[in-house]
Amino acid sequence: MNAEESLTYAGIPQKEMDGSEPAESSDCGHGRSCWTACARLRSYKLKGVFTWRLLKTIAMGQALSMLICGTAVSCQYLAEAGVETPMLQSFLNYVLLLLTYTASLSFRKGDGNILQILKTKWWRYLLMGLTDVEANYTVVKAYQFTTLTSIQLLDCFVIPVLMVLSWFFLKTRYRLVHFVAVAVCLLGVGAMVGADLLAGRDQGSTSDVLLGDGLVLVSAALYAVSNVCQEYTVKNLSRGEFLGMMGLFGTLISGIQLAILETSAVAAIKWNWKIIVLFAAYAFCMYALYSFMPLVVKVTSATAVNLSLLTADLFSLFCGIFLFYFVFSGLYIVSFVVITVGFVMFNAVPTYTPVPESSDSAGEEDDGV
Repeated sequence: MNAEESLTYAGIPQKEMDGSEPAESSDCGHGRSCWTACARLRSYKLKGVFTWRLLKTIAMGQALSMLICGTAVSCQYLAEAGVETPMLQSFLNYVLLLLTYTASLSFRKGDGNILQILKTKWWRYLLMGLTDVEANYTVVKAYQFTTLTSIQLLDCFVIPVLMVLSWFFLKTRYRLVHFVAVAVCLLGVGAMVGADLLAGRDQGSTSDVLLGDGLVLVSAALYAVSNVCQEYTVKNLSRGEFLGMMGLFGTLISGIQLAILETSAVAAIKWNWKIIVLFAAYAFCMYALYSFMPLVVKVTSATAVNLSLLTADLFSLFCGIFLFYFVFSGLYIVSFVVITVGFVMFNAVPTYTPVPESSDSAGEEDDGV
């Protein structure tokens, strides 16, 4: 990236930094240099940072957070009804992906057909599906052994792991501002966790904290691997192929685990219209999340998406204030603002990622999905 591009991305017009002024300022010493710097700061406009692309990215990221909030609220209601079947809930999501995206691959011709994909890449998607299913399962399992505070804090481990994996496998190159932005976002998470502790809402078990914390870290690492694979696939191949294969292998793997782990729990469910609606709401939110997230990843990055998802817990807390009578704390607002500032900082200055050779064709294919 050359100097002109860097200045443009930072929101500073190139004409303000050209060679038309140095001759005047060089003769006036340090005071003139300070005056020139102040003049440049005054001419700096926020609209150079808050572009339409950035605002759209923020909106899409918060839409994903709201979908995760929807899954959290429905899970809370299911838990209050005595229903704890995380694998069944994941299975329903994968089945919806199977019925839509996997089915659409069956009607494609050429290399995009499901049979051609399975012939050459079946083992890759099997590993991706296994990673995604187990990431979802381990974080839910962690609630049985550790506290909500530990989960909220340790789950942030996904971001540094994502950055490392993206650096080595996607050749993404970060600048200092990106590391500062991540630190700012994590400070926002700290404010949220602090509010929970002050409110006495450190829920969860403490039966085996070490095991629970380990499960959270494993889940975060698995999510990072899954997200990097997702970013590579949607940017180099297609969103439809990724979701179709996730639907196929996710259904198989979660179905097997469901039969092994939750048969008795499913049989014990007392079905009524409320339980059915809650399952449907959870499945819809998860299906929408899986369908929409690759679109956001394609125009940003997996790291940027995960930074935006840090506000999901805040949306859940805001809903909890009205639905579950949680106590409001001003730190929630502080946390939301700090995380948003960090997210804006991260996206205001682009990272460098090699342009995939098949990006154009993949984009055209996705338009029809």
